[in-house]
Amino acid sequence: MAKSRGVSGWHSMRKDELVKAILKLNRTQTGRKTSTAARASKGAAATTKSNGVKRSRSAASPKPASAKNGAARVEKSNPKVVREIQDAHQRREQLKDISHTDHEAGQDRVVLMVRDSFWLHAYWEISRKSIQRAKAALAEHWHTARPVLRLMEVDGGAAERVVRQIDIHGGVRNWYIDVNDPPKSFRAIIGYVSASGKFHALSRSNLVTTPEPGACDDVDANWSDVAENVDRIYALSGGNDDENVSRELKELLEERFSRPIGEPLGAQLGKVAERLHRRRPEFELDVDVEMIVYGRTRTGAYVTLSGDPVKVHEDGAFLVKMNLPDKRQIFPIVARSHDGLEQRTIALAIERNTKVMDPVSHDGND
Repeated sequence: MAKSRGVSGWHSMRKDELVKAILKLNRTQTGRKTSTAARASKGAAATTKSNGVKRSRSAASPKPASAKNGAARVEKSNPKVVREIQDAHQRREQLKDISHTDHEAGQDRVVLMVRDSFWLHAYWEISRKSIQRAKAALAEHWHTARPVLRLMEVDGGAAERVVRQIDIHGGVRNWYIDVNDPPKSFRAIIGYVSASGKFHALSRSNLVTTPEPGACDDVDANWSDVAENVDRIYALSGGNDDENVSRELKELLEERFSRPIGEPLGAQLGKVAERLHRRRPEFELDVDVEMIVYGRTRTGAYVTLSGDPVKVHEDGAFLVKMNLPDKRQIFPIVARSHDGLEQRTIALAIERNTKVMDPVSHDGND
């Protein structure tokens, strides 16, 4: 400091001598500036008197233009920025809302089904009133709350512990959950958890137990396959166990497939045979179509087909089999990386147009 300010002999001074020299130099420079400003003020006053001009308004300096521009920017918010903020807030609220428009009222439920030894299938229905109750219960914690599906492991003493917490979002009704070390008992709880860790439960599922490995064959992860194996899945999920039978599971499957669930196989076959015998024409031809969608993505990615999750194998391959109704449909297939930073979407537009021709009868002379 002394060197930069031009203190002479600074290199031979001690610290306290340097401080005194710098302070003395500061006082000298300040006195010079004050005397210079006083002489300039006297000269300006003399000039003003000699010219006979009053410059009273010159004392008020105008505000810089940059300050005016900044104030204008504060007063007038950018409409594009406001719109982007509103859109982002709306998207966040949509992802947070896990209720469904066709389930405005009624009982909330989450049903857990066993697909095989290593896969569970959770399906839920939540009313909008329950979302409003959760919002009121979490109060100031609602802003950071997010919907989750908790998988609870249940031991023999009915004690429960959280083994998985899955982030879910609006527009999804079901989730496939991989589990390890069968046989084990599980229960699912759906609700909201805040950033502070506060949890508000919406509904608890039935209790299921995974079978020993090899006790059941693997099935495809979609509802059409569930329809073909509904009684088997019902039995694996505890439907034939009088102690652990789930009324929600039975109601869900019966509503979904419009037929009784859990009846003895002989009674079901007898009803089907009676119905076919009563309605069977002399000659018939029935045709149906199934569609297989398969592909490959990055290992560990999450894949959904029309919003429903698809099982992805360890090598990234996936395959889904489904019925193809007689109409035009669009199937969006979305793959998201494990960290959620990348997403790819492919939309399949499929149309089935079936035409039944007029029957033709041939007599014996043809």
